[in-house]
Amino acid sequence: MHHTNRMFVTPEMKMAEIITGNPYLLVMLEHLGINMEVREKSVEQICDENSISTELFQTISNMFSGFKPPSGTKYSYGTVQTIIKYLENSHRYYLKEKYPQIRHYISEINRLNTHAEILMIGTFFDKYFREVTEHLDYENEVVFPYVLSLNEILAGKNSCNETGSYSVTEYREHHDDIEEKLADLKNLLIKYMPQKDDQQIRRQLLLCLFELEYDLKIHSMIEESLLIPIVEEMERLAGGDK
Repeated sequence: MHHTNRMFVTPEMKMAEIITGNPYLLVMLEHLGINMEVREKSVEQICDENSISTELFQTISNMFSGFKPPSGTKYSYGTVQTIIKYLENSHRYYLKEKYPQIRHYISEINRLNTHAEILMIGTFFDKYFREVTEHLDYENEVVFPYVLSLNEILAGKNSCNETGSYSVTEYREHHDDIEEKLADLKNLLIKYMPQKDDQQIRRQLLLCLFELEYDLKIHSMIEESLLIPIVEEMERLAGGDK
């Protein structure tokens, strides 16, 4: 796993330099829908070209370098759209890329290692990912449409209030840290699972789990520190507490 530099991103920095300092930002660019071909452009130039708030980009990229997000991010139509786009793309990354990759490694370990305990890995991960999928489905089907509908109403693009009685308070209560149980799976692999002819695959699996855990941590921080406070402000602007 690449050791990232604790580099605080600023608008005038070259995008290529911050990617070199922290390669995980390549995944962040994908989540934001930004082309990887950045040439000699600065962070601010890339953000302008992609109609993304430089302040929001700076906040998220610094999360990837271990900096806590500043408090008080204000509501804006574009910011909400960008955050939802980021989260939706990250969901696709988990479901279409990381889960199949991890499941492949687990299948390979099962093929190489005949110890009965090894079967626990697949069972544990499948149960865990069912919970993750339920969490992501709830966000995709309930939370994000609600936030985008509220965003359209506040922007004057939709005069009909179709948000119903739902409130971000329900989301806050429903929200959990879906990355926590990955620590249990990593501990099983590192501490307790017998090894037999599977060290290379096990190493690849562990690195993949670390990468997934890292991205999920940022995902949760964005929801808790950015999205939920912004939606609370949106609800206030739309007519007070629901």
